[in-house]
Amino acid sequence: MKALDELVNQPGAWLEVGKSGAIIVSSRVRLARNIAGASFPGWAGDDESLRLQGELLRVCTRLQSCPDPLVFEMAALSRMEKEILIERHLMSRDLGDRKKGSALILKRDESIALMVNEEDHIRMQALSPGLNLHELWQRIDSVDNEIESSLEYAFSTQLGYLTSCPSNVGTGIRASVMMHLPGLVLMNEINQVIKAVNKMDLAVRGLWGEGTDAAGNMFQISNQSTLGETEQAIIGRLEKIVLEINDHEKNSRLRLLEQKENQVRDHLGRAIGILTHAHMLNSKETLDMLSALRLGIDLGLAPGWKQATIDELFLLIQPGHLQKLAGRAIGTEKRDLARARLIRLRLLGKDV
Repeated sequence: MKALDELVNQPGAWLEVGKSGAIIVSSRVRLARNIAGASFPGWAGDDESLRLQGELLRVCTRLQSCPDPLVFEMAALSRMEKEILIERHLMSRDLGDRKKGSALILKRDESIALMVNEEDHIRMQALSPGLNLHELWQRIDSVDNEIESSLEYAFSTQLGYLTSCPSNVGTGIRASVMMHLPGLVLMNEINQVIKAVNKMDLAVRGLWGEGTDAAGNMFQISNQSTLGETEQAIIGRLEKIVLEINDHEKNSRLRLLEQKENQVRDHLGRAIGILTHAHMLNSKETLDMLSALRLGIDLGLAPGWKQATIDELFLLIQPGHLQKLAGRAIGTEKRDLARARLIRLRLLGKDV
């Protein structure tokens, strides 16, 4: 698919390639909205879903804030094509599991994405590298206002915006920040941070969201409640905590060098050895070793290695991207072979 070729050939909006020492990787602000009088997607039949999809696509493909968008209908996508969109944090696995009546509308630079008939009728998100929550809120609020000028949302004067999941009722906002936290992991302090964050009504999830591990030492920090606070208050509270975690990670990296330099050098050396010589690598171990190399570069222990290359590999070694590069669907073992070969080519400039 030509549109997917466009995406695969550009950096993902969730990772600013080559930004030295980036602890705060990316920010996202998402809104959940539903159409008044219509069944939630989980209860709607095929006919109603298709009718709603048509209505929503007519409105959402004409937004001034998202001109000339890419449109992907789930029923027309292969599993591999869906995986690419999930890996780029442009849609959820739940949307990928749907077929008739569900779609993704995407701004070409990946900064705006709208999921149609996922868990809610519309889940719209703004995404960018770095800590950028307030600007993203303004951006997605503008998209929301444009849509609301053409469609009537399900809304309660007492509760706010009505959603299929009670935890999203109210503002319907989910703000999240992706952070690379290898220092806290190696200093065995990450569990304390997670517990403290959970007590503040924030959630900590893995690289791919709810129910996933923190592969590559990537963690998503997000708000849990959407009722009883304004959007600005929710975003402000999240940003404050993220900046505190950022300081803790910086401090942990300094202490790693002071207290565990030999262990860090060994951790880095093993990662480089495996990445440059292995002939089979799975996704999880590869992400963890790329994380070690990314940390080593930041600490000045890996001269000569380019962080831009490491950051690109975070995306390219994922199953969907690997298969797209191969030009066909391939099984797990062949993906592990292709992943190791790609890494050798990118890190060493040749196959060995």
